[in-house]
Amino acid sequence: MPGQRIVIDQIAKEVNSSHIPVREAIHQLESEQLIEYEPNIGAIVKGINDSLYMDTLQVLALLEGYATALSAPHINQSGIQKLTEINEKMSEHLQNYELDKIAELNRAFHFFIYSYCPNELLITNIKEMWERLDVVRHTGFRFFPKRTPHSIEEHNTIIQYLSDNKSADEIERYTRNHKLNTLEAFKHRNDER
Repeated sequence: MPGQRIVIDQIAKEVNSSHIPVREAIHQLESEQLIEYEPNIGAIVKGINDSLYMDTLQVLALLEGYATALSAPHINQSGIQKLTEINEKMSEHLQNYELDKIAELNRAFHFFIYSYCPNELLITNIKEMWERLDVVRHTGFRFFPKRTPHSIEEHNTIIQYLSDNKSADEIERYTRNHKLNTLEAFKHRNDER
């Protein structure tokens, strides 16, 4: 839980271990930015930084829109079929409420598109941004149930745009808005509870 103090002695006792592996695990969590050290307190669980999350989504919206537009001319019919299959699997997992699988397939969907992008630096930046978002997701935010069906439908539209050879501007704009819709879902996440 965000703000919770991590007590090495207590954890070592609970897992019937010495302090050394617990300290190593805490250092690993710190390197993944899941905990932080507070003076005179010790290790505590980090909370979600809403501002950083929203800023990252805004930047990703721009980068992913552009990357999708750059990828579009290179995606062939077998690529379109693969995207369709990934999106159909997302829909199946939504029916079974398999949240982790949906998240994995969402990433696979977008990164499959980017595998066609000729700008490697752009893709490197997108990957770094996704990793930043992963840190936030691991601290408590993972999924907006009401957003997912809309996201799957938006994926269908992206596939259709790619299949219809829509203009780069149309593809970029739609994909950017797809990511910004996730930002809006984040802003209104408490409405889903």
